[in-house]
Amino acid sequence: MTPSQLESWRRAGLLPRHRRRGLGRGRGSVVDAVDPLVVESAAALARHLRQGRDRRLAVLAWFAEAGTPPVRPGAATVPEPPLAAVRKALVWALQRSASHRLVEFARSAAGASEEGQDALYEAAGRLMGSYRGAANPTLVRAALEAGGDVPAEAEGPNARSMVHVAAAIGLGAQEVGADALAEGFAAFGMFGLTAEDWAQMLGAAERGEGPPVDWGLLQQNADMVAQVLWASDEELLRAREVLVGLRMFYGLYVLHGLLLPDTPAQAALRQRIDEWGVFPFLDHAIAINPSPRQFAESLAVFLEPFFDGLYQILMDQFAENPNIFSIPGDETGAVGFGEKWMRSVEELTKGSRGVGEDTDDGPGGSL
Repeated sequence: MTPSQLESWRRAGLLPRHRRRGLGRGRGSVVDAVDPLVVESAAALARHLRQGRDRRLAVLAWFAEAGTPPVRPGAATVPEPPLAAVRKALVWALQRSASHRLVEFARSAAGASEEGQDALYEAAGRLMGSYRGAANPTLVRAALEAGGDVPAEAEGPNARSMVHVAAAIGLGAQEVGADALAEGFAAFGMFGLTAEDWAQMLGAAERGEGPPVDWGLLQQNADMVAQVLWASDEELLRAREVLVGLRMFYGLYVLHGLLLPDTPAQAALRQRIDEWGVFPFLDHAIAINPSPRQFAESLAVFLEPFFDGLYQILMDQFAENPNIFSIPGDETGAVGFGEKWMRSVEELTKGSRGVGEDTDDGPGGSL
């Protein structure tokens, strides 16, 4: 880092200044004391501001790092970046995201001709791609343990089904229709409800036989940029805490499918997630090692109070039994847990190597 770089970061409001004292008689000033906060802040920014990366992406990466517990015990805590700079970086990243482009395009299609609406569906389909989500880790684990075929992806509606939700944002829910919206909501996997379940509820609301649906909430929650602008500093920090915490619980759930030794504490956490039926949605919204742009989109999603409630329930469950890496009856603790996992993976690898190897059955032997 050069003095000019440090000064440019100060002018941008990213770094505080060391306390200085005057030398008197017009001789300028010098640093009175080196502030560790300034040093650690400069180091954090320098770690993430590699050549060619926009400074705002570095700020997002710094903000993400500051909210992640240190990997090494006793490691220095990463200081927080200025939240005003974080908010600007979030807005900048979200305005360039595929999700925001989709919302803007959907709104521009309101009142459009039939050809314009067809263009919306086509554009939304391209932006959403063909993602189908991860297969349920419980099914993956069962297949691995039985030596069967591992499911490659989640069952159920594909990503194109979500296009109906995007269309409802721009064209209006009444224009899209209850059946199409039901298919879209089912694609998110929320609460374990199928398209038929959603269709029944939405149809009842349309006929006045059930509670009315506030479609304004769909419009409001779709505008991630506005949500970041409206959020307080405390809400941004809390959303990051929820995102990091749910990422941990989601990671444990995924690793269960990769033969992570099961424990009563882990099973209780998975049960909580299953009760809420939110694993498919977490699979859509969470990346284990996100880019700064992915982090920005996920953070905006987790500003929604619903996920705050889910996170608190899982934290309460974790507090009841925090021994997620303690196998009952095994006094070796985390060491024994890790060794058991490695043995399981090695046995699976050895079993895979055996498939396709020659036997002593002669030329006509089996493979």
